[in-house]
Amino acid sequence: MRQGYESAGEDVGLNPVFSRPGEATEFPRFSLPRGESLPETAFQVVHDEAMLDGNARLNLATFVGTWMEEQAQRLYAEAADKNIVDKDEYPQTAAIETRCWRMLAELWHAPHPERAIGTSTVGSSEACMLGGLALKRRWQQARRAAGKSTDRPNLVMSSAVQVCWEKFCAYFEVEPRMVPISADAPTLDGPALAAYVDENTIGVVAIMGVTYTGKYEPVQRIAAALDAIQAEHGWDVPIHVDGASGAMVAPFLQPELEWDFRLERVASINTSGHKYGLVYPGLGWVVWRSEELLPEELIFRVSYLGGSMPTFALNFSRPGAQVLLQYYQFLRLGFEGYRRVQSAARDVARYLADAVAGLGAFDIVADGSDIPVTAWRLKDGYTDTWTLYDLSERLRARGWLVPAYPLPESLTAVTVQRAVVRNGLSRDLAGGLVDAISDGVGMLDQLDAPLPGPTAVPFHH
Repeated sequence: MRQGYESAGEDVGLNPVFSRPGEATEFPRFSLPRGESLPETAFQVVHDEAMLDGNARLNLATFVGTWMEEQAQRLYAEAADKNIVDKDEYPQTAAIETRCWRMLAELWHAPHPERAIGTSTVGSSEACMLGGLALKRRWQQARRAAGKSTDRPNLVMSSAVQVCWEKFCAYFEVEPRMVPISADAPTLDGPALAAYVDENTIGVVAIMGVTYTGKYEPVQRIAAALDAIQAEHGWDVPIHVDGASGAMVAPFLQPELEWDFRLERVASINTSGHKYGLVYPGLGWVVWRSEELLPEELIFRVSYLGGSMPTFALNFSRPGAQVLLQYYQFLRLGFEGYRRVQSAARDVARYLADAVAGLGAFDIVADGSDIPVTAWRLKDGYTDTWTLYDLSERLRARGWLVPAYPLPESLTAVTVQRAVVRNGLSRDLAGGLVDAISDGVGMLDQLDAPLPGPTAVPFHH
């Protein structure tokens, strides 16, 4: 019998699991097998290969959700076959999608949520692309109406933006104007904008939860600075808030903070349902404060599977199950439930910051006060024999994925290590991480000479 498939004439179903063909031999890796195999065999092979991956719950590099309740998992399985683009076949899923972004519009203080417009996406990267496209197209419309050139659009943002914004500028021919961060100004703030904004600026991106440190950018100060620029030059520059993480944290933990549609200059907001929206990947959302802020020319009406429907996503066919999971979480938790979950995550992040600081080797860069992210750096002069990259490797050997990486442009000499605290990382698990860090530091401190460490690369997640 050839490797990689099972003969229909052999009663292989009676064989012990790991002596069945395919288990006892080997499937081809880069070509299709010649024939079929039992479903149990195919399952076991894929299952065993996936075991070689790390434990998602111990992956503190990612913001993406890794835990949901059993009822949500059942709902996920029931809806796995739904294609959300087919709104005629799955009208209730489409209605639930609308309910979800309307809930977000209200949560983010849209002045008239019923006049807002939004959509689900496969993640925040797609949502950011849509927000950026709307900014560009509205700027082009205004320039054409005034008889002016549309040749050189630019987008202003801090150098700490997520890589999707660099992709947006490259894909859609917009000049990226990166405002460097520094030790004194770790986020984009108002005073720096005047040197970067001009008549060709399509918008300013404000980040609610910088990837590197978890800090909020001061959207209210950014809006005030743009008000002053408009008063002086007449340039009406809108804000898109990249709230991939913070837009589902700030409403519950910092409700008094004005960063959302309470600020008239905020035109659109995106978030990741699969981050602090507490849903499995991949799900994002983008909402505009009112329908007129999403240009009609970006909305396509297509005939699909017996019905006509509007669409303004970059992707077409995509899963509908995650939208149902988001609705489940909204119903299951409500405002108070989200507040409890995010508060618990923040408490663990603060515990982690205090415990890591107590080890004596580190200075805390982020303590979880904004989004539940803890980041630290080695104290100056602590050691010249090991780096945070070495510690990251020690933690990986214990099952923990806690990345080390340089800060963005102008701060690349500073290396930090970051732990994202998500729902599912309990205080007990965090205590295990602290023990692993302490053990790793103890082992590394015994080195007599530097290790040949990995090469530092820019970090984008």
